This record gives sequence, structure tokens and C-alpha cells, in this order.
Amino acid sequence: MTTLPRPAAELSADEARRIALRAQGFLGAPNRKGGVRGVLRHLGAVQLDTISVLARSHELIPYARLGAVGRRSVETAYWSDRHAFEYWSHAACVLPIEEWPHFAFRRRAYRTRPHWHHDLPDGAYEQVIKQLRTEGPLTATELGGAKNKGEWWDWSESKVAVERALMYGEVVCVERRGWKRVYDLAERAIPAELLHDDLDDQECLRRLVRQAGEALGVGTRADIADYHRLRSEQFDAVIESTGLVPVTVRGWSKPAWADPAALATVPRGRHRTTLLSPFDSLVWERARTERIFGFTHRLEAYVPKPKRIHGYFAMPVLAGGRLVGRVDPAREGTTLVARQVSADGPKAVPAVAQALWEAASWVGCDSVRVERMADAPLRQSLVAAVGQAPGQAPR
Repeated sequence: MTTLPRPAAELSADEARRIALRAQGFLGAPNRKGGVRGVLRHLGAVQLDTISVLARSHELIPYARLGAVGRRSVETAYWSDRHAFEYWSHAACVLPIEEWPHFAFRRRAYRTRPHWHHDLPDGAYEQVIKQLRTEGPLTATELGGAKNKGEWWDWSESKVAVERALMYGEVVCVERRGWKRVYDLAERAIPAELLHDDLDDQECLRRLVRQAGEALGVGTRADIADYHRLRSEQFDAVIESTGLVPVTVRGWSKPAWADPAALATVPRGRHRTTLLSPFDSLVWERARTERIFGFTHRLEAYVPKPKRIHGYFAMPVLAGGRLVGRVDPAREGTTLVARQVSADGPKAVPAVAQALWEAASWVGCDSVRVERMADAPLRQSLVAAVGQAPGQAPR
């Protein structure tokens, strides 16, 4: 049985919440000079997802922290100048290019893993590598087709080969084009000084656990390990050498660790009011979200429509350092439609209205319409609030 070191500090639940908000970029002045790239480096991973309602999730992440950044500039910031790559972290994520060496442990693991049911004929893997070397960055379609004529999961030989090469690290996803991965050889896409698997597993894990702890500010073993989808035993093997310090958080039933820099100063500053992607690292882990915010959230996009409670892509509303409601958004022309809304009482209504108007402006909408809301008086208040232009005094 592992003996835990004595906690360096005891935090209240409120202190832990504020530390987490600051660590994730929602408390204090945003680093506008660092911009989108600064957000990516600070978070260490920005999750990708196929769902696009207001925007895709990897666009919503910097928007939530910086405000109405240009959407085209988000893609440019991620993919130009070999600044980032896509790989498996918490899920499929955009990762800072400097983290390439620290995922060597995962590339090695993939190389020794059985290939599931995706068998490849002799020469298919080598053909994809040859084609990329000859023709430059290509999508799976350009490599010969992403799918066979069967079911949707029936990948073509070239798709299986290039995805295997991606996991092994011989190939890199260097951008998304029309949501299709664009593949290139790692030897071209990764700067020479980073293109190596020299770090052993322990060093890789030590870095990723430390980075996750810094990005979260404070977290339990499960919180920190889940950030890059590490196993508990991997966390246990390196935690003592990461520099993260054990802390006690009142009301938390499990031990926790914190970034010592996060403990050095009291979190202060302006709170961000915004809609959050369900894939935002502030809320992507349900147990942590419930523990820190007392807020239960579930993505219902894959739940049958009759069983949905809050809607297809319900986005939590962050205001004053709290999660104060949910909005399931849609777009109809230049109108942002709040198909379903919930708010934690009358005091939350102005924040929900503000978040809706900022999001509407960001995606090029000039009006907001509120549809369903279970609480009729709250709906009436919200309709009145969004009926006025942002910044206007109530009528």
C-alpha cells in the first residue's frame, strides 16, 4: 500500500474552484498577446470533435477564453508554421508541437499492440508511405479512398495503413481540411530537434502528469491521469517526481495534488462569462465537474432524441466562476436559436443573455431567439433580456 506524503496545504472547495478556473484561463485577464497559440500551450491539449453547431469544439476552446477571436485565425494559429500536431491525448486532440517527444511512450505502445481486425495485405503500408514521400501531404481520399463500399466503419486499405502510420508516429496529421485529416511524413512535419523517441516512458509520463496538473491547477489522481488518458498505475509511478504537491481539499473524498505555482498567489481577477463546449477541458470530466461546480452535465448528442433532457449539444454557461445554466444552440440564417435553455434562477438570466449575444456576434448572427425553457417566468425574463442589443439598458 502506497503511503501518501503529508499534504502541503489544505484548501477550501471554493479555493480549489478558483484555482481551477485560473489554471484553465477563466479567471484573470486573458493572455491576448499569446492568443490561440498561447491557449493551446497553456492547456496542453485541445480536443477535436466532429460535431459542429455554433462552431467546432477546437474553435470554441480559445473563444471561451479570449472572446471573439477570428475563426479563420484559429485554424491558422493551430496549423501554420509547424506549430501543432494532432494525436491521441484525452481523445483526438490538437497538441503543441513541443510535446511530440513526450508522446513517444504512446507511439511505442501502439507499435506493440495487436492491430484489432484491420489486417493489411503485404505492401499496403509501405505504399502509403511511398505515396506521401512522393506527393506530399494528402488526405485519405487522395491516398486512394477512405472507405470501402461496405458499412461506415469499413475503412479502405490506404485509410487503415495511414491511420496505423499515424499511431506509430511515422505519419503526422498536420491539419484538418474540410474536417478530413491531412497526413504528412513525420520527418517533414516535425522539427528535426523534436523528431525523436529518445525519452523513456517514465520521462514521458512525468512530463504529461506535470503538464496536466499545471493545466488543472488542482486535481485528484483520476482528474490528472484522465487529462491525457493515462492509467492510474502510470500516474502512481511518476507523481512523486513531477513537482506537484499533495493537498487536501475540504469536501473532496480523494487525495489531491496541486501545481505549486497555483498555490503561491491568491486567484483574483475578472471572471469570464461564456458558453462552454462540452469538450472543454474545464468540464470534460463529469465527476470533476460535479465535484468542483456541483453541476451535472452529460453530452446528449448520442442519446435518442426522446430521452434527451437538455438537448443535442447543450453548452454549459459559465459566469462569475459558476456554471449557471445550459443552452442548446442552433443557427437559422443570421439568428442564433437557443432551442432549449435552463438557468439557475433569475440572477443567472443576464449572464445567459450576455453569453448568447457574444456567441451570436462571434458566428455572424444579428439576432437571438429563445425557444424552450421549462421555467416560464425565467423564459419571459430571458426573452426580454436578449430582445435588447448587447450593452443596452433594460427597457
